[in-house]
Amino acid sequence: MRFTKTFIPYGAYWSTPFCKWQGSFSTLNAVPFAAQVAKQALAERKIAPEVFRSVVLGITVPQKHSFYGAPWLAGMVGAAGISGPIVAQACATGARVLATAAAEVETTGDHIALTVTADRCSNGPHIYYPNPAGPGGTGDKEDWVMDNFGLDPWARNPMIETAENVAKQQKISREEQDALTLVRFGQYQQALANDAAFLKRFMPWPLAAMDASGKKTIATVAGDEGVFPTTKDGLAKLRPVQPEGTVTFGSQTHPADGNSGMVVCDRTRARELARERGLEVQLLSFAQARVDKGFMAKATVPAARAALQDAGLAGVRLDAIKTHNPFAVNDIYFAREMGIVLESFNNYGSSLIYGHPQGPTGTRLIIELIEELAQKGGGHGLFVGCAAGDSAAAIVLKVGA
Repeated sequence: MRFTKTFIPYGAYWSTPFCKWQGSFSTLNAVPFAAQVAKQALAERKIAPEVFRSVVLGITVPQKHSFYGAPWLAGMVGAAGISGPIVAQACATGARVLATAAAEVETTGDHIALTVTADRCSNGPHIYYPNPAGPGGTGDKEDWVMDNFGLDPWARNPMIETAENVAKQQKISREEQDALTLVRFGQYQQALANDAAFLKRFMPWPLAAMDASGKKTIATVAGDEGVFPTTKDGLAKLRPVQPEGTVTFGSQTHPADGNSGMVVCDRTRARELARERGLEVQLLSFAQARVDKGFMAKATVPAARAALQDAGLAGVRLDAIKTHNPFAVNDIYFAREMGIVLESFNNYGSSLIYGHPQGPTGTRLIIELIEELAQKGGGHGLFVGCAAGDSAAAIVLKVGA
């Protein structure tokens, strides 16, 4: 899917810190929390909520009242006159939300959309499905987060097994995964340098998370919560999660909570709303792919190639790449197939290190991609990440004057 009319005003995006499973954001309803952060971010950027014509909400873990989704969020932000869809595509949600908003811009030519992605993996819902045909009328139950992490109903395997399948097939060793994890941890330290200057370009710092009334501060967070100190010796001491496996808790990401947002519009609006007038962010393409059952990590390669093809950049050297890498295996396979050096992508961090709230994961990585390109003076960038169902989604964009 190629885009020619869609832009993101430079600086008109934000992301909360990502907080670990059962951490500081674990009791907050993800939708009102995201609305609180978006309202504050828009005010700081001097963007009036009234300018928006639509809203797209990305969320993958149901919350109380999330049935009302995007219209509810829009009302809390101060844009009660607009509506829009809820998008849920597991870890591809961030990319899909951006593509959904872009489709509106492309078809109308003069459009401005608010996109918000939010999830709380902590304290996920426990669902009871009535089943009159069950024994004694007993229904079916599901732990939304844990049960879905633990079983793909189509491929019949847990998420971690997809990484092990690729590791075995592609002969990716435990030692390679540990080494890659160390590299990614080191890259995240770049984001923390100079008093976290890189993160403060888009992250509220500190962030006061309020309760539902908006009067009581539940937590004040400065930076990501739950990043584990990582050393070679520490990784070596960890046992594989699966018997005779290669993936440890050190070489995979952790579930987290948080939200992100982004303004999507036409070129004229983007120039008006940009924080810095000299920079322009253009969305070029979106693509997705799906691979064999139980080999999720492999899906990033065909998705990336399709997005680059649609953008007219097949075979072109990119200036920056960010990936959603729930397992170290993902990046090792991606680097091999794409012919790039492991150290050449995921500068300033990735979800392997700072966690994985699902919906907002891709949005934050796309924001980081934009900021990395801006610091380089512009260029072309790729985001790609795998998702449930042995699938992946990719975004290609350009930052320039």
